[in-house]
Amino acid sequence: MSTSFLNGQPAGADDLRALALANYGHFTSMQVRGRAVQGLDLHLRRLKDATRELFDAELADERVLGDLRAALDASGGADASLRVTVFARGFDYRRPADAAPPDLLVSLSPPASPDKPALRLKSYPFLRPLPHIKHVGTFPLFHYRRLALRAGFDDALFVAPDGAIAEGSVWNIGFWDGEQVAWPEAPALRGVTEQLLQAGLARLGIAQRRRPVGLDEAGRFRAAFAANASGVQAIVGIDGAALAADASLMERLGAALARQPWQPV
Repeated sequence: MSTSFLNGQPAGADDLRALALANYGHFTSMQVRGRAVQGLDLHLRRLKDATRELFDAELADERVLGDLRAALDASGGADASLRVTVFARGFDYRRPADAAPPDLLVSLSPPASPDKPALRLKSYPFLRPLPHIKHVGTFPLFHYRRLALRAGFDDALFVAPDGAIAEGSVWNIGFWDGEQVAWPEAPALRGVTEQLLQAGLARLGIAQRRRPVGLDEAGRFRAAFAANASGVQAIVGIDGAALAADASLMERLGAALARQPWQPV
């Protein structure tokens, strides 16, 4: 069951009216274990940078951490899936340049399961607007995922007009040729888990490179994977191309993540 807190206090329906009607803001999602988060510093940086760009305001780390602690204290749990949304109840879409102090919405739900089924993907031509911001404009992400499910696939893969692979609906994608990881460089949200994996793989001495990856070459890789705040999943198909579920790759990715510290909230 989900629980939400606005600026450190339990949130009611009226508190969320502005977010529902204007749909202007940004967020980050994380997994909390023992009141600690991997990549907490990266989440805080994401929130600060996006708040500065969308609201011309500064967001102090201590304000965010204080609200996270208050929500965890009130929920009585140390493990959770946690989302922090930054929006402004005073934002007026008719006068979007007016100053509006940002509000923090912290939402808690049960922790994600570590067991992730392999994915079969259907590609769609789409690039999210302002891809460097994890904004609340999620309509196209869920719409294309819905279309993929209706077509018999598990999720959607987004491709640039030139055929370059960008990202999935709510996750980043990486490819494995047996020697190195290729990270597609088309415009996409650079996820926290992607950054943690890159740091962990580097420490393990596993080669990796960011480069253009065309949809037409996806099936020539040995394996592929999806990564987001809920974990890492094998990808076993893209459109009509089959990929192997490479257990050794998944072990490497798990080891890379395991090397990243859990930072206390």
